[in-house]
Amino acid sequence: MRICGAIFDVDGTLLDSMSTWDTIGETYLRSIGYEPKENLNEVFKNMSLRQAARYYQTEYGVTLGIEQIMDGVNAMLERYYRFEVLLKPGAAELLARLRESGVKLCIATATDRYLAEAALERCGVLSCFGEIFTCNEVGSGKDEPDIFEAALSFLGTEKAKTIVFDDALYAVKTAKAAGFPVAAVYDRHEKNSEEIRALADLYLEDLTQLDKLGSCFPA
Repeated sequence: MRICGAIFDVDGTLLDSMSTWDTIGETYLRSIGYEPKENLNEVFKNMSLRQAARYYQTEYGVTLGIEQIMDGVNAMLERYYRFEVLLKPGAAELLARLRESGVKLCIATATDRYLAEAALERCGVLSCFGEIFTCNEVGSGKDEPDIFEAALSFLGTEKAKTIVFDDALYAVKTAKAAGFPVAAVYDRHEKNSEEIRALADLYLEDLTQLDKLGSCFPA
């Protein structure tokens, strides 16, 4: 499979950041005076930030507006993205190899643009990507294919030659159902690694495994 385009997730795929997302839902709710009733972070795992904000309203009766909730969550995350989060091992080398091979790259992420941009720029890889697409801006989460289709339209490449890199089961399912080849990336915070492995066209234990991608690079 030779590829011409690649669509990258950010959290858990390029950035080693899922530990923060595993706790932010409950941390934010407690910060505004509500006690979580269930495993909230697991519930939020398959949601965009906007979907999570609506969930706060409908399930907990939070009276803040959607934008206020989103701003509050992002404010708690901002320092981490600006100053602390790191790339996963091999990420920079993989992106450089893809660019050198003429593969067009863009981002598809549930994280808001300014946070993703801040982290990727500090880590030295923002310039690798032609564009960033976020679930908030597209208007749907990765449980729908809209963000992947928007990224594909920007890249202008054939779907069969445009690979999606993601670590989350629900996103892998969506991309596969939409007809994209998928390279799943292992992340220790994703509990469904065996199901992902069975679904994906390629499965990377980490991003240093360039040998597994050897046949994907254009000649």
